[in-house]
Amino acid sequence: MEPARLKLYAYLDAREHQRTYLAIMRLFTSTLLADLSAGEVAGALAGVERRGGVEPGESRIENVINRLRQLVDWGNLVQGRREVVASSIAEFQHGSVRYQVHKLAVRVQRDVDELLRVPEGAREVSRELLPAVERGLGVLGESLSAALVDGSRRPRELVAEQVTTLFLQHAELAATVRDFYAYLGQVVTRHHLAPDEISGFRDLLVEYIGMVVEDVLRHTPAIARALAGLAAARSELLRVLGTAGLDGRVERARGRSAADWRELTDWFVDRPGRPSQVTALREATARAIGSLLAGVKRATSGGALLPGRRAELLKLARWFDEATPDGAHALYAAAFGLYPARHLSPAPEHDSDNERTRWSDGPVQEVSVSVRGRGDRGARGRPARILDDPMTEQSLLAQAREADGRRAASVAELRSAALARDTLSPGALGVLCELLTLAMAQRDSDRDAGHAVDPVRGLRVTVAHSPGVHTKVRSAGGTLTLHDSTVTLD
Repeated sequence: MEPARLKLYAYLDAREHQRTYLAIMRLFTSTLLADLSAGEVAGALAGVERRGGVEPGESRIENVINRLRQLVDWGNLVQGRREVVASSIAEFQHGSVRYQVHKLAVRVQRDVDELLRVPEGAREVSRELLPAVERGLGVLGESLSAALVDGSRRPRELVAEQVTTLFLQHAELAATVRDFYAYLGQVVTRHHLAPDEISGFRDLLVEYIGMVVEDVLRHTPAIARALAGLAAARSELLRVLGTAGLDGRVERARGRSAADWRELTDWFVDRPGRPSQVTALREATARAIGSLLAGVKRATSGGALLPGRRAELLKLARWFDEATPDGAHALYAAAFGLYPARHLSPAPEHDSDNERTRWSDGPVQEVSVSVRGRGDRGARGRPARILDDPMTEQSLLAQAREADGRRAASVAELRSAALARDTLSPGALGVLCELLTLAMAQRDSDRDAGHAVDPVRGLRVTVAHSPGVHTKVRSAGGTLTLHDSTVTLD
């Protein structure tokens, strides 16, 4: 399934006719229920060719048929037939074969067009959606209560409308947060920053990120309480939303399954062993501020041997971009002291680049820190000596064997113990508490069951909800009581 779907992206990285494939896919995704023949596609490509959007000759019918067949092989287009009135055999062949776009290919092309429109700078975080999400959860609880009492069609439609709006707002908020912090991580970890860039990033971190984190932390408690209130009525909510007369093969809108609500809850609420996205946002902000301070320290300390070469390399790249082909060869020789070589070895079977790829679109050459900072590739300092300390090594191995033995003994004790009457040792109680924590972290509510397995020795602990049953685990340090729960060891 996955390899077939990944082939839908093949036309974006085709070695030849890439712009033609892109123009064809844009033609099929520009209208609803596109059903085109090769002749209709060729007519549309003729206008694109006149504007310089594709290579000359790409709108010829024989080339268009080859491109369409290739897109069918990749799975982007679906081939079909229909009856036509034609005056010749060739016209019948070209007109009877119709092409439609695949559902997943529409998504791929839509994402591509959106990506090409995105600017290089930071994306604004939609902070105003946080109070909207908070209000939407509060209103949804009231609407759900009315729908459960009334049972008519209009209250159910109102609940579906509010759920769809809520998940659309959260999806936009989460996307803007991810994009903003991706850009932030891209810029603050650069080794060299210009003074104006440092000033801009300082304002960005001190002012804008402060507002974002403050808004998120201010609205998160109220959102978490609202989600906790809806969690108790989640089954009733999903029942009110229903299936809308659709079978299981139809992709439904967000918010119609328990997994969607669990994902929404995990964005705002921490769980044992699984921090929320709000916690991750706070930690990412702290790391970004630390990276910026380190960049400011490097720029102002003056302790480096030579100033950074980033500005010089950018100036050289601009000269290459503005130079003619002959001037670029001369500039390359003058800058790097390299001249054309006489190749005596056989050429490779395949090169990742070709003559149609501009240098700006080709592979990016990584520049090491020593070249940026000192302008040379020489290593500094002596390599560290590798010390051989057999006594420490044997001591560490003995400690590891001793810890593994204690763990094995604790697991064996738990396998043979009866929790209702036996008293556990401290080691066995520690292993049991560790597995109980992992098992309980898997539960969405106290009524669900959860389990955890020791990855080495296979001991399985299952925690199930049992009203009125109190499980007591005795140990030398006291008694652990689990209310309304049963614990099974196997």
